[in-house]
Amino acid sequence: MLESLVTSKTRARLLLKFFLNPNTSAYLRGLAEEFGESTNGVRVELNRLSEAGLLECADEGRTKVYRANTRHPLFPELQRIAAKTLGIDQVVEHVVARLGNVELALVTGDYAKGIDSGLIDLVLVGRIDKSYFESLSEKIEGIMQRKIRPLFLTREEFLRLKERIVSENALLLWGDESEIAAKKGNPSQS
Repeated sequence: MLESLVTSKTRARLLLKFFLNPNTSAYLRGLAEEFGESTNGVRVELNRLSEAGLLECADEGRTKVYRANTRHPLFPELQRIAAKTLGIDQVVEHVVARLGNVELALVTGDYAKGIDSGLIDLVLVGRIDKSYFESLSEKIEGIMQRKIRPLFLTREEFLRLKERIVSENALLLWGDESEIAAKKGNPSQS
């Protein structure tokens, strides 16, 4: 959601990082490493966000540390947008790709309806390395500050449950939009 409004992927990641949890602070090299991007690209976006007043920058020794400017008039709105985006981009880009053969990743339940219940229902379709996901779930939950309830489905199981899953306003995070769009648009199609 945020990346469709903010054209820079790095800027969107920075907004999510700092506005999901306003107590988060980070420095340039750490962010570049975390995002897998060059320090120059991250620096440009940090400077833009700082100049706009969205981020604060403080010197800690020889290192500049950045954090969200909670006094900025747009802070509450940006925090809500980041919460709606769920921070799932980190899960998708850094984790889903390593989970095995993930065909689809969907959010269902309250978050798919725009309700922040603190519990994210995540449906993963494909041949998933469940033990890898479980080993990372605590870290993911810490980043997102929400509990994740995963449902692992094979392709066949998904096809059997597709109508029910899609009827819950599932939000596609990973995979082909046509997998769920046809069902949403016309319930009579199979």
